[in-house]
Amino acid sequence: MQPTAWQSPHGRPLPGPGGRTLVMGVLNVTPDSFSDGGQLPSAQAVVDCAGAMLAAGADVLDVGGESTRPGAAPVSVAEECDRVLPALTALRRAFTAAAISVDTYKPAVAEAGVRAGADIVNDIWGGLHGFTADQRRRGIEAMERGGTASLPRSPMAEAVAALNCPVILMHNRPDRDYGDFWTDLLLDLRLSLAVAGAAGVPGHQLWLDPGFGFAKEPRHNLEVLRHLDRIVALGHPVLLGTSRKSTIGRVLGTPVNDRLDGTGATLVWGIQQGCQMVRVHDVAPMLRFVRMADAIKAGLAWNP
Repeated sequence: MQPTAWQSPHGRPLPGPGGRTLVMGVLNVTPDSFSDGGQLPSAQAVVDCAGAMLAAGADVLDVGGESTRPGAAPVSVAEECDRVLPALTALRRAFTAAAISVDTYKPAVAEAGVRAGADIVNDIWGGLHGFTADQRRRGIEAMERGGTASLPRSPMAEAVAALNCPVILMHNRPDRDYGDFWTDLLLDLRLSLAVAGAAGVPGHQLWLDPGFGFAKEPRHNLEVLRHLDRIVALGHPVLLGTSRKSTIGRVLGTPVNDRLDGTGATLVWGIQQGCQMVRVHDVAPMLRFVRMADAIKAGLAWNP
């Protein structure tokens, strides 16, 4: 059954899935992110940018302290905390009612981020970071048998369960070695859901993300967007993050600073396929695409 409401561990109301499409604004406090690295060098810069996003209509602010672009240098827990915690503290002080997520795959950063005021954990590894190929295989076999006792433990899932917070589980894997693309992708996502459930994370706290741009070639990214409804059918709200991604640049032949229209097109398609939130860098212009897509989807039921 699809959850109707996720809940902040702080008791703060979160924007509910269903109805209009939600918008998540990206706040990267990194020096090397692929499209906006180094643009938010101070806590005040983060607050100023977040204020503009909220004024433009953002529903959730997503704070990340480690670049996920190909070739980016890994960041230690201490360094990631040094980046995100001052930003989260400043944001929570400035915007007491805002919904905030911390973008991390490290349990210790997730724990510190939620203590600093974040409501949501956004995990680009879907709770499976560090799983070996054998652990994934054994986990899928255990899941297919319907048991949970032999599922591999997920430190992130256990941390999220203890924090009593929502988590967004993104599809990712160490390689692009797919047998059958859709079979493998859906098994990966089902494994993320299974290990989260086994750790004690309630179903209403779980979102999914197809992982556009992660462990996928451009044709995979286009395919996962084309049939996003297959992920929606797993029964949890879906977040779509295509903003400024390289696949859009490949299709249009444009640099990273010239992908607004391409991003908008992906959002419109994703909304028609059933995604319930989009993650974007450019809140104001993307919100126009989102509102139009929602209106088209409503059809005769549209009410201005």
